[in-house]
Amino acid sequence: MQFQTTSFLDVARLRADTPGCQECLFMNSAGASLMPQPVVTAMRDYLQQETQLGGYEVERLRMGQINRFYDEAARLLNTNPGNIAYAYSATDATIQALSAIPFRAGDTILTTSNDYVSNQLAFLSMQQRLGIRLLRINDLPNGDLDLTHLEELIRTHRPVLVAATHIPTNSGLVLPAEEVGNLCRQYGVWYLLDAAQSVGQLPLDVTRIQPDFLVATGRKFLRGPRNTGFLYVSDRALEAGLAPLFIDRRAATWTEPDTYALQTSARRFEPQEISLLSVGLAEAVRYANQVGIKAISQQNLRLMHRLRTGLESLDGLTLLDWGSRQSNILTFHTGRQSLPALEAALRHGRVLFTVQYPQGARIDFQRKGVDWVVRLSPHYFNMLDEIDEVVSLIARFLR
Repeated sequence: MQFQTTSFLDVARLRADTPGCQECLFMNSAGASLMPQPVVTAMRDYLQQETQLGGYEVERLRMGQINRFYDEAARLLNTNPGNIAYAYSATDATIQALSAIPFRAGDTILTTSNDYVSNQLAFLSMQQRLGIRLLRINDLPNGDLDLTHLEELIRTHRPVLVAATHIPTNSGLVLPAEEVGNLCRQYGVWYLLDAAQSVGQLPLDVTRIQPDFLVATGRKFLRGPRNTGFLYVSDRALEAGLAPLFIDRRAATWTEPDTYALQTSARRFEPQEISLLSVGLAEAVRYANQVGIKAISQQNLRLMHRLRTGLESLDGLTLLDWGSRQSNILTFHTGRQSLPALEAALRHGRVLFTVQYPQGARIDFQRKGVDWVVRLSPHYFNMLDEIDEVVSLIARFLR
């Protein structure tokens, strides 16, 4: 199966695999994207067989299909299958990674003001319960991460962990993941990268980014099922013996009444139940690999250039994505009409989107001075004509 025609994707074939995009203007891949038909078929067939044979027998019969996930995820990140663990979500993977680091009272975590809300809440909980210190890296005036300040914080506070979200959920900003990785390696700091919004959207190469942990979700730009994700664990972290605090039966072997032996691979971080949904995730990653992540990224650039250019020209609309590099997330606000009226107009026009509020990104909303944003996030199966239709709809609403 080949989807590319020169540097452009065969969008007609992609849309044929995506029945949901025929009924709406889907602009919500940063929330939960549309699964391609092969993903749905793989899970349907698996579930149908479970109704006949039960979960254990189907898992045994389809172990090769389940294990394909590790090969495909490793290909996506340019790593080895042994560095990949299945997870129930990016947040689940983050919690597993955090539990593996032996924090002590007084240890420091460095993060950004744009880190994902669930991550921020986890850090704040650790601060209250464990007595760790949470410090945030400054941003430059244009919204980019201040790498000079990051290095100063590392030198001054000797943190145990630097945690960053590659693309925030509340903004199209793309953080400099490779540059952060270089500093963490230079100073010997553990590095956790949340790639929930970048996996499936941008090329990710862990040999260049150099994270110790990278977490991803299936439901967003990767176009997999909900309640799926995965965790990349570096050789450095595995060789150091890092393992989650609470270990499931797939993660280790109970060797004696009071001893156990960890899996040597990243699977020491895995839960027990990985059958049906992991098949859907494996198919989603395989699909992205076959389409080609570079081609996906190029198509996304075309779509977002059209969307940003179109909306920037509208009087009364404020685009709120800062930074020198931006992604397939666009956020905007308007004071010309009420949010309920805007939502009604977009839904009447068959646009699927997300509204975000301050509780999801307190620091970012405060500095931007808004109390809501509309988030649009098209993906490579969208067409330029759809982008133009969304821009025209918003333009008519603002008149």
